[in-house]
Amino acid sequence: MNDPLFQTISIGAVELKNRLYMPAMHLNMCKNFLVTEQLIEFYRERAKGGVGLISVGYATVDELSGTPANIGAHLDEHLPGLTRLATAIHDGGAKATVQLNHAGRYNSSLFLGGKKPVAPSPVPCRLTRETPEELSPEKISDTIQRFATAAKRVRAAGFDLVEILAGTGYLISEFLSPLTNKRLDEYGGSLENRMHFGLEVIGAIKKTVGEDFPLLVRLNGNDFMEGGIGPDELLEFAVALEAAGVQALCINVGWHEAQVPQIVTKVPRGAFSYLARDIKHRVGVPVIASHRINDPAIARLLVEEGFCDMVALGRSLIADPYFPEKARTGRDKEIVHCVACGQGCFDHLVKMKSIECLCNPRAGHEYEAQSAKTDKPKKVLVVGGGVAGMSAAIAAADLGHEVSLYEGGMRLGGQLHLAGAPPGRGEFLVFADDLACQVALRDIRVLLNSPVDAKTLEMERPDVAILATGGEPLTPAIPGIERQQVLQAWDVLAGKAATGRRVVVVGGGAVGIETALLLAEKGTLSGDEIKFLLVNGAVAPEKLYRLATTGSKEITVIEMADTLGSNFGKSTRWGMLQDVGRYGVKTLMQAKVLEITEKGVRLEHGGEVRELPADSVVLAVGTRSANLLQKVAEELGIRCQVVGDALAPATVFEANHQGYKAGRSIG
Repeated sequence: MNDPLFQTISIGAVELKNRLYMPAMHLNMCKNFLVTEQLIEFYRERAKGGVGLISVGYATVDELSGTPANIGAHLDEHLPGLTRLATAIHDGGAKATVQLNHAGRYNSSLFLGGKKPVAPSPVPCRLTRETPEELSPEKISDTIQRFATAAKRVRAAGFDLVEILAGTGYLISEFLSPLTNKRLDEYGGSLENRMHFGLEVIGAIKKTVGEDFPLLVRLNGNDFMEGGIGPDELLEFAVALEAAGVQALCINVGWHEAQVPQIVTKVPRGAFSYLARDIKHRVGVPVIASHRINDPAIARLLVEEGFCDMVALGRSLIADPYFPEKARTGRDKEIVHCVACGQGCFDHLVKMKSIECLCNPRAGHEYEAQSAKTDKPKKVLVVGGGVAGMSAAIAAADLGHEVSLYEGGMRLGGQLHLAGAPPGRGEFLVFADDLACQVALRDIRVLLNSPVDAKTLEMERPDVAILATGGEPLTPAIPGIERQQVLQAWDVLAGKAATGRRVVVVGGGAVGIETALLLAEKGTLSGDEIKFLLVNGAVAPEKLYRLATTGSKEITVIEMADTLGSNFGKSTRWGMLQDVGRYGVKTLMQAKVLEITEKGVRLEHGGEVRELPADSVVLAVGTRSANLLQKVAEELGIRCQVVGDALAPATVFEANHQGYKAGRSIG
């Protein structure tokens, strides 16, 4: 049977070899708007991986449209870098486009030399906490022309298409939405008027680059903004774009301010694809579905069932550049799936860093020289089959070393099995399987249920030992800590310990919040149950919401600090705290546990001492390193490196990167 993902498709006169599209993502890899080697090699690797079309960007159309870390397309001096970028993508075997955009009120005066960002109307922005300057009619005309001139540079640089971003809350979105467009002239008021700006941008580009240069638009299927524009009006905009000569549509979702999670792990795979289907039913040009499509199975299903003509693989190709080629050659199981954590992509951008990836330590570092495969293999012993250990074993094996991986338990994956236990975090379980698969694909000797001690080290006598022995949960010195009702969060997450109805979780960091949410969902309706009751009209929707969010336990989280979930990444934290409220989890911050009593927890909060009733007390107060082998290895004269929690309490991101670097450093 022909794979629907690998049938050709055309956008205008440009034929693509498959239905896989890498959408534009801000990577923070440019310097003063200029393309860098880091950016070029990042995209060269994705092109080599087999994707049909790559969009780079977004790229700027004028001085107010982006930051110096964006790709520049607003000056002729940007042309040489754009040309080299197009060439690299073509050399890798993919077609290439540039996404042009203007940030509008989402830009910040911090990046504009003190100048105000611009927008249709002076509506304050919750993200930047700035009020933009209203564009005058003259500046609107100038901005439209700057889009066209930038598109001309895109064509001159050798790209195959040009793309316009008309969603996500940026300038064209801002003109479309009554939430940000309060104008009284021909660009405001009715939907027809609010569409003028975007359609005039399209018209100016078509006039400048010619009818034969294909034009793709990325627009929202739903803004998810109260008081904004909804799916029905966006459908009308999609129809108008086709009529204006746009030759393909990529369907995005949400604004950066929207309170609906869009890209995090808890979003089900392909959840927003119905928006692409609705638009596809109204237009005749190719439609691309996007958001949380990280596996060939869901991608194939969407194309086969008519939801879309193509699928967008964004962060999926950051995690595994060779996703397309693996899918094409029937090696789906070898794909390393994006876990949608946001830690290396979105969270890095907030920190003004170029993107990296939790799953792929090479992402963002493709331009760096790599060690050649050794002609003098060393005997390498990796202790611990968690993330850090598997990553180290994989990296060392790729250099040609003789690797043995010892794991004390009966399966590989370590704490990923805890990270994947809470609701909406199952992608971490997939990552455990993905890493185990990568280990199995290599000539790595794996020994399960095999703890390592001094005798093992003496027997193996490796040239190098990489110690990834992990950590163990902390037990604080609190009176009553030894009581039977006191449990460790790790045991609760692992399903090794049951809790009573009233549960107090001590510790409001990531593990504490995840454990609280796991317990809060006990007794709620499942997705299948909700669908059955909804479709059959058995229960009113508002009652279904309560049944979906009201469980059988009373959960309280106690935290000594003044914030919850401080060790979550920014892109994840807000959604997790949103769920804390939705599921009725009570929280006490700046509270100190004084004693665990027979009936509950005695604590100090707000200057008062009181007792909180509890049937179970769950400890989530941190991790300490479990590293008993380093001294033994050193006494035996074995060169060793310590990684992951064994070195210091680490995130999954840190563990994977540390393991990779340790494995690659073996000379």
